[in-house]
Amino acid sequence: MSEDIEKQKILIVDDAVSNIEIINDALQGSYTTYFATNAKKALEIALSIKPDLILLDVVMPDMNGYELYNRLKKEPSLSDVSVIFVTAMNNGTDETIGLELGAVDYITKPINQNIVKLRTKNHLALKRQMQLEKQLIQQNMVELNLHKMKRLFYGAVEALTTMAETRDPYTAGHQRRVAELTCAIAMAMMFDKDETEGFYIAAKLHDIGKINVPAEILAKPGKITDIEFSLLKTHSEVGYNILKNIESEWMIADIVYQHHEKLDGSGYPRGLKGDEILSGARIIAVADVVEAISSHRPYRAALGIDVAMSEITSQRGIFYDNDVVDICVELFKNGFIFSKI
Repeated sequence: MSEDIEKQKILIVDDAVSNIEIINDALQGSYTTYFATNAKKALEIALSIKPDLILLDVVMPDMNGYELYNRLKKEPSLSDVSVIFVTAMNNGTDETIGLELGAVDYITKPINQNIVKLRTKNHLALKRQMQLEKQLIQQNMVELNLHKMKRLFYGAVEALTTMAETRDPYTAGHQRRVAELTCAIAMAMMFDKDETEGFYIAAKLHDIGKINVPAEILAKPGKITDIEFSLLKTHSEVGYNILKNIESEWMIADIVYQHHEKLDGSGYPRGLKGDEILSGARIIAVADVVEAISSHRPYRAALGIDVAMSEITSQRGIFYDNDVVDICVELFKNGFIFSKI
C-alpha cells in the first residue's frame, strides 16, 4: 500500500471493546486507527484528528450512531468525513435509514474481517481518487483564472504602451523594441524566466511618463532648450507615480523610475550610483540608448547600430553596467536585430 494510503486515519466507534479489537485487527498495519467506546469520546477524537473514515456502531448508550452521525455533520471541519455503519441491526429498514442519512456503506454484524477490510480499502481508494480529481479541477480553475488575469494584465500594459506612443508618433515602437532587447539581454545574462518577464514589462512601460510631457517637445525637430529638457526628465518620476500602485513582485515602477540613472551618479532623477540601481533598470538603460541612437528621431536621422555600440562601449563601467554592455555587443555580433514594429 502507498505511503499516502498508510497515513489515512480511521476512527472505530463501538461500545463493545471486543468489536473494536476485531475491526482493528482487520485494518492493523494499513491505516492509523483510533478508538472510542461512546459518542462523546468519538466526537472529541473526530474533531481532533479529522479522520478519513469512521466505522460507527449504531446501538450505543446515551447517543446512538444515527444521532452521532448528525452531530458530526453539523461540525464544519467534519462535514466531508465518510461514515460506514457497523451494526447488528440488519433488516432493510435499518440499512435504508443509514444510507439516507448519508453513510457511504453499511456493514452488518457479526463482523466479517474480510468484508471490513475490503469495503474500507475500496471506499478509501475511491475517496482518495475523488480528492485527487477535485484538486485537479481546482488547480485547473486556478490556472485558468491566472491565465485570464495575465491576459488582462498584458492587455493593460499594451494599452498603456500604445497610449504613450500615440502622443509621440515619431518614436512609435520604441518601447516595444527596447523591451525586445531588454528581454534578450536578460536571458543571455541567465536571469530566470520570471525576472525576465518583469524586466520586459517594465521596458514596455519605461516611457509611460511622457504622457505628461507636452507633445510639441516630444516632436520638436530641433534641439530642445534646457527648460524643455527639464520637463522631459520628469517622465521617469511621472512613470513611477503612474505605476507605483500596481501590485507586482517585479518592482516595475521602481525600474521605470531608475532607467535613466547612470553608474557614476550623473543620471536622473535621483543620481543613484552603482549597486543602488536595480538590475532591470541597468539593462533597460543600455537597451534604451541603443534603440534611440540606431533609430530615426524628429531632430536627426537614424545613426545606426555601429554608432550605438560605440556609445555604450565608450561609457562601459561609467554610465552603463559592464556585463550588460558586453552581452548587448555580443548579441548584435551574433545577429540580433530589432523587429520592424
